[in-house]
Amino acid sequence: MRISSTSCLCPFLVCLCFIQRCYGASHHVPAKVPSKNQTKLANGETEVHHRPKRGWIWNQFFVLEEHMGPDAQYVGKLHSNSDKGDGSVRYILSGEGAGTIFIIDEVTGDIHATKSLDRERKTHYVLHAQALDRNTEEALEPKSEFIIKVQDINDNAPKFPDGPFVATVPEMSEVGTSVLQVTATDADDPTYGNSARIVYSILQGQPYFSVDPKTGIIRTALANMDREAREHYTVVIQAKDMAGQVGGLSGSTTINITLTDVNDNPPKFPQKNYQLYVPESAQVGKRVGKIKANDEDLGVNADIKYSIINSEGANMFSISTDRDTREGIISLKKPLNYERKKTYTLHIEGVNTHVDPRFSYLGSFKDTATLKITVGDVDEAPVFSMDYYIMDVYENAPGGTEVGVVTARDPDSENSPVRYFMDSKEDGERYFRIDESSGVVRTTRPLDREDIPWHNITVMASEVDNPSLLSHVPVTVQVLDVNDNPPEIATDGEVIVCESSRPGQVIQTVTAVDKDDFANGQRFSFALPSQLPVNPNFTLKDNEDSTASIIARRRRFNHLTQELYELPIVVWDGGEPSLSGTSTLTLRVCPCQRHGRIRMCQGEAFLSSAGLSTGALIAILLCIVILLAIVVLFITLRRSKKEPLIISEEDIRENVVTYDDEGGGEEDTEAFDIIALRNPAAAEELKFRRDVRPEARQHCSLSRSRRSPSVELDEVDVHEFIKQRLVDADMDTSVPPYDSLQTYAYEGQGSPTGSISPLDSPGTHSEQDYNYLDDWGPEFQKLAELYEEAESDVTT
Repeated sequence: MRISSTSCLCPFLVCLCFIQRCYGASHHVPAKVPSKNQTKLANGETEVHHRPKRGWIWNQFFVLEEHMGPDAQYVGKLHSNSDKGDGSVRYILSGEGAGTIFIIDEVTGDIHATKSLDRERKTHYVLHAQALDRNTEEALEPKSEFIIKVQDINDNAPKFPDGPFVATVPEMSEVGTSVLQVTATDADDPTYGNSARIVYSILQGQPYFSVDPKTGIIRTALANMDREAREHYTVVIQAKDMAGQVGGLSGSTTINITLTDVNDNPPKFPQKNYQLYVPESAQVGKRVGKIKANDEDLGVNADIKYSIINSEGANMFSISTDRDTREGIISLKKPLNYERKKTYTLHIEGVNTHVDPRFSYLGSFKDTATLKITVGDVDEAPVFSMDYYIMDVYENAPGGTEVGVVTARDPDSENSPVRYFMDSKEDGERYFRIDESSGVVRTTRPLDREDIPWHNITVMASEVDNPSLLSHVPVTVQVLDVNDNPPEIATDGEVIVCESSRPGQVIQTVTAVDKDDFANGQRFSFALPSQLPVNPNFTLKDNEDSTASIIARRRRFNHLTQELYELPIVVWDGGEPSLSGTSTLTLRVCPCQRHGRIRMCQGEAFLSSAGLSTGALIAILLCIVILLAIVVLFITLRRSKKEPLIISEEDIRENVVTYDDEGGGEEDTEAFDIIALRNPAAAEELKFRRDVRPEARQHCSLSRSRRSPSVELDEVDVHEFIKQRLVDADMDTSVPPYDSLQTYAYEGQGSPTGSISPLDSPGTHSEQDYNYLDDWGPEFQKLAELYEEAESDVTT
């Protein structure tokens, strides 16, 4: 099969040139279906035709992109050698775009493109061609693959994908300094023709900048471009394909170029001469004015350092730079005085701090200006002759003694008179006063150096004509010492004397103290009082070094015989005149161990000799306190336990047994005097029982009315007896806290049956039934039995 293409860009034919003969069929063919190399005869036999087997060799087809014609674009032609032109061969096409983009004429094999193609979307298509027998639909040629490539045309203009651009370049740059490189892209095929061959050119920005036509590098084209003259530039760069030929497509972009600053401008003062007025009252260290030099540069290139270059101005004023405003701040270094100097001239220089040596040819980057300062006259406060005064005065000097003089004057030309006075807020006004005209300081009272050795006062001065202007000066007054205090013995407590002291032994060395101040050191001498008799126990030795030694004069002191001794000592100081004082020392005698160590003296020495530490003492005291607390708690609980007046049934028998009241009967006369208590009813008149209800008292009174006259005669004696016994029991500390005898002394009073005691009838007996006592409980059962036995004995 032969394929032909009539494209204007490929005017040649591609022919099938390989033929292979094959003498047998190796593939299976279904029965009764003759293969393509066989012919079925009339007798049913098959005749084999030995013809060559053809193979397909394809080259590429080409089709132009962006075809805009009304008819389909012709691509090429397929042709098989089996095609005799009688229409028996049918050509079919399959693959990418077959039937939609590409169609084939089944009879002629012509291929057409029905749609406009875009190479930038798809560069080629892969298709398959085959020739079939129209009648049998058998393949006359094997299926073969071929490619249709889309032929590029210049249909895409160059583009700058990153534009627009921003670039900077230093001012004053040399010609040819690289600024920026721009790159354009073209979607056309760079391998075919000049569709993607780009050339750069500058449309706007000349003569300041240029562009390399091949690389797109933008460079400076003009020397000494000054930022201060023009800072911003707009450059338009064009990119054109087809190597810049006529008909090529183009695209452009904008580059905004800014000139960056360099230090190419020196500072300049707007004028050469300045004037400034400063009052003489201006404070030192405060700003009094400002000056500024202009610099057209920016940033650090415009930083300026100001300085005063002449000595006249530098001695009185200083200048510093304000970083925010770049101004020179002028400050005062020393106080101004209009009367001394009325004008000052300052030569001020402004210098750039960052100088670029490349531009040194432009000159020095500094400028100078002259500033004339005029000092203004101001009414000033008085000025003291000294910054501070130190005076002295002796203590005990009488009030009105002159201490010193302060002097102040009016610094103004008028020389107004000055008035002096003291600060009323200070305590110095209590001790000193000042003459308001002369400035003489005097005392108001005698001073005591031992009380206040130094006094700090403040003296103020003002003009008589203008009292509002005040000046102050500190005055220090030292109180000088005089010998007005006698010395004393310096001791912290008692002096300890060991019992074993020997004659001549030094008991203790003493020193003296004196409140007075001695410039060459204190000198003291010691002695015993001369007006007293000789001390038989101790003597004193002056060591002539302001100390003295107490020496024992006898041996064997005994603290039991005499524990304390008193020793008066006279001390003289070395002042003029010399003063003396007498101090009495107390000496305590204590037993000592060997080498003079104290063995026992009062409670502290005893504890020390025992060797007990503080922790051990605290532990012992704590144990003692705990034991005392336990004892107190025990005693409190014992005393708080009280026996009830009415004893419970369980305790009655025990109480009776305890006091031997059970089972005694009439024969038991050892527990108490039965005869003395033969009639206790009389006591009921003066005292009611607390354990008997009020109803029982009425019965008691009724029973008393029925008693015989003989019994009532003895009631007074019984009452006195019981009362005396009650007093004795209350005063007895050895008995229990309650007394059963007094509690039950009136047993039976108020009972409906009368008293059960036999004391009411000492000489007679009654025929009474005591069985009712059984109903009172087990406590009275034994009592009933005793009375029954006694009754039976009497009867017998």
